[in-house]
Amino acid sequence: MKRETLCVQGGWAPKNGEPRVLPIIQSTTFKYDNSEEMAMLFDLKKEGYFYSRLQNPTNDAVAKKICALEGGVGAMLTSSGQAANFYAVFNICEAGGHVVASTEIYGGTYNLFNVTMRKLGIDCTFVNPEASEEELQKAFRPNTKVMFGETISNPGCNVLDIEKFAAVAHRNGVPLIIDNTFATPINCRPFEWGCDIVTHSTTKYMDGHATQVGGVIVDSGHFDWEKHADKFPGLCTPDDSYHGLTYTKAFGKMCYITKLVAQLMRDLGSIPAPQNSFLLNLGLETLHLRMPQHCKNAQAVAEFLHDDDRVAWVNYSGLEDNKNHELATKYLPNGSCGVLAFGLKGDRNTAIKFMDALKLVNIVTHVADARSCVLHPASHTHRQLSDEQLREAGIAPDLIRFSVGIEAAEDIIDDIRQALDAIK
Repeated sequence: MKRETLCVQGGWAPKNGEPRVLPIIQSTTFKYDNSEEMAMLFDLKKEGYFYSRLQNPTNDAVAKKICALEGGVGAMLTSSGQAANFYAVFNICEAGGHVVASTEIYGGTYNLFNVTMRKLGIDCTFVNPEASEEELQKAFRPNTKVMFGETISNPGCNVLDIEKFAAVAHRNGVPLIIDNTFATPINCRPFEWGCDIVTHSTTKYMDGHATQVGGVIVDSGHFDWEKHADKFPGLCTPDDSYHGLTYTKAFGKMCYITKLVAQLMRDLGSIPAPQNSFLLNLGLETLHLRMPQHCKNAQAVAEFLHDDDRVAWVNYSGLEDNKNHELATKYLPNGSCGVLAFGLKGDRNTAIKFMDALKLVNIVTHVADARSCVLHPASHTHRQLSDEQLREAGIAPDLIRFSVGIEAAEDIIDDIRQALDAIK
């Protein structure tokens, strides 16, 4: 089925007499008639539901829909996008391991790799995504387990050369994980360009209405874990917590997702509530309609800002003179997303005055919403960093992240114009 149809009907196929709309199975447990059936579930010898921390029918239906949209073999929902990125890496990278990650990633993910995972014994080297393959290669070590990047970076809005990253990762026998939150599978499917595992903060465009927090991990099934078995003992050697079961041998292409559910979710438990998954599914049903409108509006806003003398710079890949335009034409031919970055002539205070003068557009921490919103990372999410530290993280001190919604473009631009007028 086409992506448009999958958005509407993927994941849930009701049988005769069942609800047409995906039901909310708000239950912690599931009943069985005898002990042997339950035992087989705990031994991973049979599929089924017994406790919602591991699997839930509502959650699984939504995971299947997203999996189909991305073209993967299996997926697992998490309670947040941050949890998804942690699980995706920790599933194959334990203490003593090493990650190579782009510097152009969400600040929360940067801190996850740079601070928290180091406390768990996992080291990380950050690389400039614009570096050559030869330069990227220098970051790899014998204990490197994974490479990580974002299709469109948050908040910088730069486009990743996925094929380049995939080539370097595979040359070193490790998978490439891509956070595809901003592009969504409507505008880019990273698996088609060599990526192995995709993550999303479903809180953003997939939901689209700011009603739930969630994440998802999708596996392509393409990476050959057994070929690099020495790097991934967690998948390729017996798991003592399941009577010596080896995931690659028992589950084939589903080994990565099965281990995520059976081991990490079992032990760490970052599950989404079925109610949240139900709300996420409602958002997914219109994702294919909303994304083109976000892109159309963002293009109009970017062109307006580009031509205004009070604006110092604009970063949106839809602009023909943008440094990302060539990569966007390759990876995102139907449009990138509704988020753009720009800076105003002046200082930090200029950005604050501009945002405070906005009326239609709200100042919120959120992004990728049906409603237009704005944020100044240097004053808000990254206010603890100096200007030098901001630049090291790929964030200009004057950067304003503008998430263009699906209102009338003329109304959004009018609000921007009056806010610019107000800072004279």
